[in-house]
Amino acid sequence: MDPISIIVGFVIAFVIVITLVLIKKNLNRKNILAAEEIAKKIIEDAKIDAENEKKTAVLEAKEAWFKMQERYENEIKARKKELHSLEKDYNERVNKLDNRTDNLDNREKKISEFERKLNDLQEETLNKKAELEEILEEQNRKLSEIARLSRNEAVEILKNNLKNRARQEAAKELRKIAEQTKLESTKIASGIVATAIQRIAVDYVSETTVSVVSLPDDEMKGRIIGREGRNIRAFEKASGIDLIIDDTPEAVVLSGFDPVRREIARLSLEKLISDGRIHPGRIEHIIAKTTKEMDQELVRVGEEACMEVNIHNISPNVVKLIGRLKYRTSYGQNILQHSKEAAWVCGMLAAELGLDQELARRCGFLHDLGKAVDHEFDGSHAKLGANIASKNGESKIVVNAIEAHHEEVEYGSVYAVLTQVADAVSGARPGARREMLETYMKRLEKLEEIANSIEGVNKSFAIQAGRELRIIVDPAKVDDSKSAYIASDIASKIEEEMQYPGQIKVMVIRETRQTAVAK
Repeated sequence: MDPISIIVGFVIAFVIVITLVLIKKNLNRKNILAAEEIAKKIIEDAKIDAENEKKTAVLEAKEAWFKMQERYENEIKARKKELHSLEKDYNERVNKLDNRTDNLDNREKKISEFERKLNDLQEETLNKKAELEEILEEQNRKLSEIARLSRNEAVEILKNNLKNRARQEAAKELRKIAEQTKLESTKIASGIVATAIQRIAVDYVSETTVSVVSLPDDEMKGRIIGREGRNIRAFEKASGIDLIIDDTPEAVVLSGFDPVRREIARLSLEKLISDGRIHPGRIEHIIAKTTKEMDQELVRVGEEACMEVNIHNISPNVVKLIGRLKYRTSYGQNILQHSKEAAWVCGMLAAELGLDQELARRCGFLHDLGKAVDHEFDGSHAKLGANIASKNGESKIVVNAIEAHHEEVEYGSVYAVLTQVADAVSGARPGARREMLETYMKRLEKLEEIANSIEGVNKSFAIQAGRELRIIVDPAKVDDSKSAYIASDIASKIEEEMQYPGQIKVMVIRETRQTAVAK
């Protein structure tokens, strides 16, 4: 290759390189300019967006401020309204307090006037008392001079005279008050009680502490006893009831104080006899099963009783105890029937008096609730029942009515009085209760003993099953006014010394006879 060609080649190559460099440089400059334009545009767009964002933020801030201002204004209005209401109440209370203050001032003036009159009366009484003492002193002196007695003897005679006169006057006043009270109250009270009694009719179930179970034959007695007595021992241990097997044909006796357990034992024994399989394991199984069934039966009986007397919202624990009352008796009267009757009577009395009938029925229905557990815990059934009712959410009125129906505590409301009246009406009705002969005879003897202990009584007779006491007095020793005092005195002693269901009427008879013979 010649040198010229080489030079020409280098020149061409150099030119090409230079051209490429210039082209690249030109392109870079255009790119820079384009980038600058784009940057400027981005900056301008950013400024515009920032301005828009700023305006939007300002608008949102203004809107939030207006909303907050509106909320505060509403709150201020509500507060102003509330303050206005409080101010109104305050003004009303101030007016009431002013009226009350005026009334208290008037009462204070009346009390002051009454105290002044009372002081004057007391001063006058003291003066009259002093005059009376002077008169008595003068009479005593004259009496001593006339009778030639010592001062102490004269005082004793005068004291006895005054005591006898005071007793006569008291007896006359007592008879007068009693007659007046009878005229005013007998008609109303008799009407209310009679109306309540006429609206009820209840059958009574008498139960004792034993139950008799019939047997298909006498061979069953041996199977019940078991080998060496193991069956009867297992039965008594599982049931807690004594099983008495004697010479009575085709019958055994269950004896126990707890009527619920005795009923469980009776049902269990009947199931065992019917099934025929009698051994300790079977006995325990049957008694356990019957116990569960009895729990369900007690709840069912309690719920039915509550529905029958139309009482609701009673605790399940109380409902079960009410069911237990079906197997409790008092003087032969079934406690559950007695409780239902007391509830009806109490509600009817409340209706006659314009009171809450449902609350009255509740008080009467639950008044003997403690008798369901009184053989398991110490204390009277009234206090036990009140404690159970209180623990199971009953109101204070109901609790007080239960606790006060035997006057162990003071009455807290009129419903407690109605409960006691309903209890007495249910228990005192003829045929409602019965007593053992021994207890009955002792009660009659005690009545006559109390009557005969009074001076001036000749004879006394307890009649009408002990519900009436007739007393014959000596007419020479007892006049008409004193006979009223004797009747009241004997009635008070009976109330203090005896326990009895219902009421006892005390009648004093004073008879004078004049005899003449025609010849």
